Amino acid sequence: MAGGRILARTGGHAVAKFDPANILFCFANDPANMTALQEHVSFFDRNKDGIITPTETFEGFVAIGCEIAFSTAAATAIHTALAIKTTPAVAPLPYINIYVENIHKAIHGGDTGVYDAKGRFVPEEFEGIFKKYAKIKRDALTYAEMEFMLADNLDPLDPTSVAPQVEWGLIYTLARDWLGFLHKDSIRGIYDGSVFTKLEQKWKPFKSDM
Repeated sequence: MAGGRILARTGGHAVAKFDPANILFCFANDPANMTALQEHVSFFDRNKDGIITPTETFEGFVAIGCEIAFSTAAATAIHTALAIKTTPAVAPLPYINIYVENIHKAIHGGDTGVYDAKGRFVPEEFEGIFKKYAKIKRDALTYAEMEFMLADNLDPLDPTSVAPQVEWGLIYTLARDWLGFLHKDSIRGIYDGSVFTKLEQKWKPFKSDM
C-alpha cells in the first residue's frame, strides 16, 4: 500500500485501488506527529480514523454546547467548503468527508498567521496577537479587541476570510469568562483543539440530564 492506495493486479497491470479503511491508518494512530491545525480539527474526528464525516462534525458541535440547528448548518457549510480541498484525488465521489492529514490545504483567508502553510503553530504570531490587540489585560481579549483583530485580517477580495469571524465568535460565546474576557489559554486551545475538549467536558453533565 502507498498513500492510501492498494496496488491490485488486473490483466497483468497494477491498478490503484482506493482503500478508505487504510488511507490514514498510520497517521490517525500517531497523534504525536500531528500539526496544530490537524489537532484543531481532530476533535471532530470522533472515531479517530483520520476522516471526519458530516455526522461527526455535527456531533462535535453539539458536544461543545451548540444548538441542533446551528450544528446542522455548521456541519453543512464546513464540509461544503473543506471536503473537496482535503479529499485525496483517488477517493470516490461524492467528496463529503474531511481528511485530517490534508487539512492544511484548506487554510482560508483572514487567518491570523498563527498557522504556517503546513498548519504548524507559529509561537511568534500567537504572542503578536496579545502585543497588538490586548489593551485591557495582557493575557486576554475583549470582544471589541477580538473584532479589531479580525477586521485587520479581513480580505474583502477573499470571501473565505469571513470564516474566522464565525469561528472566533463561536469560541468567544462559549469560552469567555463572566467579565467578557477570552483568555490566552482558551485562545491557545483554539489552535490545538484543546478548547473543544474542555468545552465538551463542561457541557457533558448537562447532556447527561437530557
